[in-house]
Amino acid sequence: MKKLLLSAFMLIGLAFSSNAQDRNALGLRLGDNDGFGGELSYQRLLGDNNRLELDLGWRDSKNYDAIKLAALYQWVWNIEGGFNWYAGVGGGVGSWEFDNVPAYYDGDDDSGTFLFAAGDIGIEYNFDIPLMLSLDFRPELYFGDDFREDNFGPDIALGIRFKF
Repeated sequence: MKKLLLSAFMLIGLAFSSNAQDRNALGLRLGDNDGFGGELSYQRLLGDNNRLELDLGWRDSKNYDAIKLAALYQWVWNIEGGFNWYAGVGGGVGSWEFDNVPAYYDGDDDSGTFLFAAGDIGIEYNFDIPLMLSLDFRPELYFGDDFREDNFGPDIALGIRFKF
């Protein structure tokens, strides 16, 4: 009976692991957008060549602190072997607070919220082990509450994710 039960659990585990192999990735995205920041990053494959990426990020600079949530839909194309390139669109929401109010800011409040639209283009390498490295460029356009003087943020980042 114990052997039968153990065999059943092993078969169920094998079925789930082969069905869900590399459909998800979880890790960090470290980049630069007016201050060094980082993001917790989750990717979910939706099909053979498209996926959803969700990022919870924080920014820290000499003038402000910010937190943001981004959602991106991405298309993925294989270059060769484990190399892929991808492009996507999305947006998100965030909150900011000034530490030192900059000269261009003429508002009454030293904190606020913002919405943003984003594009994304990058390259990634999938190792034979469950590890993925990526480098991408994400231009972001901000709306609301004077988050930035020019309402544009070029975000370049290096990502490292564990695939499962």
